[in-house]
Amino acid sequence: MTIAQHIVEKATQTGQTVTTAESCTGGMVAAAITDIAGSSAAFERGFVTYSNLAKTEMLGVSPATLEAHGAVSEEVAREMAMGARGAARANVAVAISGIAGPGGSEFKPEGRVCYGLATANGVTTQTIDHGALGRAEVRAAARDHALRLLMSGLG
Repeated sequence: MTIAQHIVEKATQTGQTVTTAESCTGGMVAAAITDIAGSSAAFERGFVTYSNLAKTEMLGVSPATLEAHGAVSEEVAREMAMGARGAARANVAVAISGIAGPGGSEFKPEGRVCYGLATANGVTTQTIDHGALGRAEVRAAARDHALRLLMSGLG
């Protein structure tokens, strides 16, 4: 059984819903969940907010936070997760913002991904440097990590 299948099963059994706020993964987490038959019981909507404007308009991310920390930051991931959870009226939300590549900078290298997980108990964030694996591999690693976070958020 895949992690996405576990998420759908656990959420359905416990009457919870999940949502996603994705930037560098472009909807890959939502796609993994909705690939599962019966996922509509646990997943109603997700948000692909690739641009800063989308992050502010759809998720309520503060322009001041974006200006101060940049899109690839735990601060922005926190606001993305909180905004998605509220907008979707979901129990658990995961947010992803990162540098899939190619490229990056000295301060934000390729493969750096910031995550946020919002539940009724609050929001946790983390940054993982997946490494310069190449665009597809960074995105896949981010998707898989986000799915594990969602599963952990379901209790």
